[in-house]
Amino acid sequence: MKKWLRVTLKSIAAVMIVIVLFFAVVFVVNIISNKSEQGKIEAYGQLVPVDGKKMNVMIQGSGKETVVMIPGYGTAAPALDFKPLVDELSSSYRVVVVEPFGYGLSDRTDKERTNDNIASEIHEALQQLGIKRYTLMGHSIAGIYGLDYVNKYTDEVTAFVGIDSSVPTQGGMDDEMPVGMFKFLDQSGIMRLLKKVGGDAYAGLDFDDHTKQQMRMISNKNSSNDTTLNEMKHFNENFTAAQALSFPKELPLLLFIQANNTDVEGWQTLHEEQVKNSAYGKLVPLVGEHYLHHTLSKEIAKDYKDFMAGIK
Repeated sequence: MKKWLRVTLKSIAAVMIVIVLFFAVVFVVNIISNKSEQGKIEAYGQLVPVDGKKMNVMIQGSGKETVVMIPGYGTAAPALDFKPLVDELSSSYRVVVVEPFGYGLSDRTDKERTNDNIASEIHEALQQLGIKRYTLMGHSIAGIYGLDYVNKYTDEVTAFVGIDSSVPTQGGMDDEMPVGMFKFLDQSGIMRLLKKVGGDAYAGLDFDDHTKQQMRMISNKNSSNDTTLNEMKHFNENFTAAQALSFPKELPLLLFIQANNTDVEGWQTLHEEQVKNSAYGKLVPLVGEHYLHHTLSKEIAKDYKDFMAGIK
């Protein structure tokens, strides 16, 4: 009996040692990889002073009219992620991609990630660049920040375009967000491991290999940083605050949505309600993934051009 117990205890100890060694290796590899990748990330766009920090903004095209693009939550390198759509639009418009604090090559910030702060920071970046009149085009949660933005800066925004944009009353946003878990996964190196074993997230998409590699490295750099985790912590507060707002009736409103969305109950109905209250509203369901601009940029660009021509 004693011999069996000793063997069992040794086996348990061996397993524990293997587990500890595994996590130690994952942790060290993550630190080394982060340092190595820092020197391989290439600059793009321009750094603009905002609230005492630097916000990265990329501008492409020289059209008379301007489209300002803001990303959805967790899009590591917005200027690169939007590239297929930017390329389609920049032949006719000046396209400006703003990377909010915590994203892309922008600095991080300790300021709370409220709707008001995020909108004000984006606006300050545009002011620094002398951009006064523009369409605001946003993906995913930018539908929430965009609501706050267009009501604050009504005289500047000429239209709002949502790319599968969030709606204040959509379900599930009052759940407690696993901020601590994401922070642990990132700091332990497990997040990097999960991305590695998860395969190529950009497989089959219209990005060259170099751009894919840059996005992967920037994703590792920005993964679950304190700024974006603070944004996650404010999800419930921000969605609730946006419920008191609506898009101005006279503001042209074009909403592209994922037609086959089964994750959010009543996804199309929620957007139909937003469009219904607009004097110049249009809803365009598209069959694709949440990141519609990855695969349907030509369709989005054409519909946007036609929509704005119709408004004029």
